[in-house]
Amino acid sequence: MTDLLIIGGGITGQVAALVAAEAGARVTIVDAQRNAGSHANAGSLHVQMQSRFLRLNPHLADNLESSLPLYLAAVGEWEALDARLGGVELTREGGLMLAETPAQLEFLHEKAGREARKGLDVEILNRDALHALAPWLSEQIAGAELCRNEGKLNPLVANRKMRAALDALGVRHVHDRITGIEDGPHPVAHGARAYAADAILIAAAWGAGALAGRLGLNLSTPPEPLHMNITEAGEYRIHHLVQHAERPITLKQFRSGQVVIGGGWEARTATADRQAPGIRKTSLLGNVALAAQIAPGIGGLRVLRTWAGYNTPVDGKSTIGPASHGSRVFFALPGDAGYTLGPITGRTAVSLALGLTPPVDPAPYAPARWRA
Repeated sequence: MTDLLIIGGGITGQVAALVAAEAGARVTIVDAQRNAGSHANAGSLHVQMQSRFLRLNPHLADNLESSLPLYLAAVGEWEALDARLGGVELTREGGLMLAETPAQLEFLHEKAGREARKGLDVEILNRDALHALAPWLSEQIAGAELCRNEGKLNPLVANRKMRAALDALGVRHVHDRITGIEDGPHPVAHGARAYAADAILIAAAWGAGALAGRLGLNLSTPPEPLHMNITEAGEYRIHHLVQHAERPITLKQFRSGQVVIGGGWEARTATADRQAPGIRKTSLLGNVALAAQIAPGIGGLRVLRTWAGYNTPVDGKSTIGPASHGSRVFFALPGDAGYTLGPITGRTAVSLALGLTPPVDPAPYAPARWRA
């Protein structure tokens, strides 16, 4: 029997394992090793409310807004993790959300006011101020919201260094798919075999819904397949994390000069015959064409690779804590922007499981709201 069994080997489960192992716990991570969002992530550190989520889920805007303090804590957690791992190319030069029309600028003004009241460092830039800050932008961009809290990192480096740190601490990794959980003083997870533990932590993102149902929680976690691209290296000019007030685009540039292009373009869901999410030609062409319109200087760069991965937005609010009062089964599920929120969500949930002081108040994110 292990002290802590973690279901899900993405960044959330890995940080939970790191915290627990450093506290002296025996830790086992069980992962199905299929379509993990952390291994398809583009490395954005989001803080401001993403316009895409607000457009698609206006009824969940209050959930997202109420979670902004958690996003602020999340980037601080990433900075600590960057130092712990010896550097993951993390920078926090801010994020820009672009506007092309007066209506889009008005949307950003209203959004920035709500964010400032939650403690975010935001400012609306007019055309002149914006183009002085980011001269690589197209002239069609009329202004932007600058969120100084945002940043970016290299997920390939972060994932590699995290695995090395866990291996050095003796964290055990098992390839299995968990299909059921028995709660109790010493809960048991069932896959190809049974895994008993003093505590179980569910950090399986889109795979968590089925497990939650067996614990009396009506938690829906449908996977959202999204498209991404990366280019060959160019001159390093795009220092910010870039989004748009209305159009589906994200841009960031690694220190290597490679540009990562995404923004919520649709991919194909994996099937029994196709084990990974598939690329849609229309998303590939539309995504890179829009990127070149916004940042004309990258138009000559070749796309080296294109891929798809799963996002799990749920309700815009993280789920952190025990399945029920006194339960030894805990949840650590980011509500959206899972790579950004993963470390703070994992640390908070595992602190509860181990009886440690959590870094943030978990009460607003308790699983009780999913009680059937």
